[in-house]
Amino acid sequence: MTAIQNVPSEVFVVDNNSVDGSVAMVASKFPSVQLIANKDNVGFSKANNQAMRMAKGEYVLLLNPDTLVEADTFEKVVQFMDEHPDAGGLGINMVDGKGNFLPESKRSLPTPEVAFYKIFGLSWLFPKSKRFGKYHLSYLDKDKTHEIEVLSGAFMLMRKEALDKVGLLDEDYFMYGEDIDLSYRIIKGGYKNYYYPEARIIHYKGESTKKGSLNYVFVFYNAMAIFAKKHFSKERARMFSLLINFAILLRASVSVANRFVKRISLPLLDGALIYLGLFVISNYWETSVKVEEGLHYPKEFFLFVLPAYVLIWLVSMHFAGGYDKPVKLSNVVRGLVAGSALILIGYGLMGEEIRFSRAVILIGSIWTLVIVPLVRMILHLMKVDGFNLNSEKTKRFLVVGSGEIDRVENLLKDTFKTPGFIGRYEVEKDADLSKLDEYIRIQKIGEVIFCAKDIPAQRIIDCMTQTSFPEVDFKIAPSESMFLIGSNSINTAGDLYAFGMNAISKPTNKRVKRLLDVLLSVLFLILSPIILWLMKNPLGLFKNIVLVLVGNKTWVGYIKDLNADQNFQLPKIADAVLNPLDGLEAGQPDEEGLLRLNMLYAKDYRIANDLNIVFKGFRQLGR
Repeated sequence: MTAIQNVPSEVFVVDNNSVDGSVAMVASKFPSVQLIANKDNVGFSKANNQAMRMAKGEYVLLLNPDTLVEADTFEKVVQFMDEHPDAGGLGINMVDGKGNFLPESKRSLPTPEVAFYKIFGLSWLFPKSKRFGKYHLSYLDKDKTHEIEVLSGAFMLMRKEALDKVGLLDEDYFMYGEDIDLSYRIIKGGYKNYYYPEARIIHYKGESTKKGSLNYVFVFYNAMAIFAKKHFSKERARMFSLLINFAILLRASVSVANRFVKRISLPLLDGALIYLGLFVISNYWETSVKVEEGLHYPKEFFLFVLPAYVLIWLVSMHFAGGYDKPVKLSNVVRGLVAGSALILIGYGLMGEEIRFSRAVILIGSIWTLVIVPLVRMILHLMKVDGFNLNSEKTKRFLVVGSGEIDRVENLLKDTFKTPGFIGRYEVEKDADLSKLDEYIRIQKIGEVIFCAKDIPAQRIIDCMTQTSFPEVDFKIAPSESMFLIGSNSINTAGDLYAFGMNAISKPTNKRVKRLLDVLLSVLFLILSPIILWLMKNPLGLFKNIVLVLVGNKTWVGYIKDLNADQNFQLPKIADAVLNPLDGLEAGQPDEEGLLRLNMLYAKDYRIANDLNIVFKGFRQLGR
């Protein structure tokens, strides 16, 4: 709220039925904010229109929640609008979480020609060309003021007089495209749109839609189709529609292929190497050992049995976290050992006539324990992204601040048990950061964390945009919060870390919890003829089994309906049938105690805790 202290303002927050407790947090911490809490997700356009219809100011600003503004941003933009009465809308210099300029800060209309250059990569190949670089106006100097056509909905300042004339956001757009549509109507209404670089914001990517995701492809390009149909002639709209359909097909294919290749490439490599080793071992064992006994492996052994062994090892590694990034060799080894144990147990349960060779399993296990970690080590030495085997242990942090620096340092120590280094860069109120680059270079810092309470946003953005180390990550620690915020790119969802409470959100724990949910659901279904008589709500049990199997619910989770504003800090999981209260033998705690139970459950997640709660709350499974 510091940024508006010198600008008479009214602030609206519109919530589209979020479930993270942020409504309660805003109401509690910012009572002066006019909060609009929708019961459904009505979309970007409709939600913003709700606030704009209530706004009384001379100017209206649409500002994304995943942004950080400088202390004088609003003063600068209001002054610019006052000095340019022809301005209907204004966009500013936006940077991502690494301090990189975001090209969507200035754009032109996506005409069929401009869209063609963008879709076929000509705008990327020739960014300085006035013809090919039109989409993001990349030929214009980002450090100078320019008249532009399209404003970004992340920061879109508009003259109320212009909105009264041309109308608000078009609610046909659910998300994306509405800013283009309104920008165009402002120009058609006789006003100008400007790009103003003297004011800056950091724009982190929110959780709504990642730019690289398949959902983004369909949502964005369908919005473009609505725009074309509304504003272009039939002939141009038809041409644009063809381009849009081609772009959807192209981008969707690339997105699916890219995701598939990334997910399957390493398991395929592992599987191929494991199978190759088993094949060689089997042939050697057959020709050098068993040949004296006159025994040979049948064709089915190589076609079905060995691939089954490979599959068991790969699945075991998956559930042990062997494919999580950054890679941990301990997870890989644990998964391989578990897989070998499962194979040997299965071998022991087989009939004598289908037992082929325990020796192949034992020697094959040694092979897998050598070749699979070796692949990770080679990728580590090649510095392939995500394969830094010591990423958590060697991560080097630098906390920049004064009064908050001790608190943030302790949060880091709670989260990373063995951080490589935690440096302190203490600053006074004037936030002298002139030697920050030198400190980063000498100490080989990988992540810089700014204490927002101690350092003005302007100085933070200056450091991010002027640093000599583009590989360094930047995060911001809000005042008295258990979170860090920050993302490295607009193409990825913004990072949101709850220090010391993210155990339940770790990939391995997510998989284990999901597996436990499925196994318990199957067990309850099998035993339902017996356990139904023990349930308080027998029909509810079947309903919950279905909801858990499809992933809409989990058997054990958080206590719901808490109004404490800290509740929004908990990692997200599905709604739960049972909760930590069902595992308590004492009476119900007060609200603070309930919140503490949720926090402890999230921080110290264990399968044993879930099983204990299920056992004690067994009769409530139909809740």
